[in-house]
Amino acid sequence: MRSEEVARYLKEHPEFFEEHAELLASMQLPHPHGGRAIPIAERQVLTLREKSRALEGKLRELVQFGEENDSISERVHRVTLALLAASDLPFLLDALYSNLREDFAVPVVALRLWIETSTQDRIEFADVNQETRVFADSVTAPYFSERPILDTGAWFGDDHAELRSLAYVPLRLARTVGLLVLGSADPQRFSADKGTLYLTRLGEVVSTALKRYVDG
Repeated sequence: MRSEEVARYLKEHPEFFEEHAELLASMQLPHPHGGRAIPIAERQVLTLREKSRALEGKLRELVQFGEENDSISERVHRVTLALLAASDLPFLLDALYSNLREDFAVPVVALRLWIETSTQDRIEFADVNQETRVFADSVTAPYFSERPILDTGAWFGDDHAELRSLAYVPLRLARTVGLLVLGSADPQRFSADKGTLYLTRLGEVVSTALKRYVDG
């Protein structure tokens, strides 16, 4: 009889061990970590303990994940309030940079806007390559890269050579109006496996805050 047949029989006839209780009590199984044989009851206890430790580990991960999400949500809330409190467009842009660098610890931030406003003398309104505009219009979610793409390297000045991870966040109203880029020398800082929810929300918050300064 093959082992699969024995296993199937025991699964289909759970009363077997009730009828042969002495057999169950006398059975010895290998210790899961090697060494001596142990009674089946002890083996079950060890198995339950290992499952318990695994569940505890998953629970700790979930708690940590929840705490991290709460922290990020709080920071998004703070940047939202800062942008809403801005009295003019320059103040709004400065508040955005300040919050991203201080609250989110983003070392390098670049922003380009292609909207008509009464304030056009800042670097954010510098000419943007048409290819970059098409790219910003084409992406439907934050885009991640290990190097600056298209002409965006110039947006970071001397810092661009040190960047190893970047998140490109399109800004949209009725149409695409700009591109926010967050950069870091840490290769693991911005990547798709960390999710896009909060970056997407950040883009929506910035876009909405800009709306009141768009002419027409």
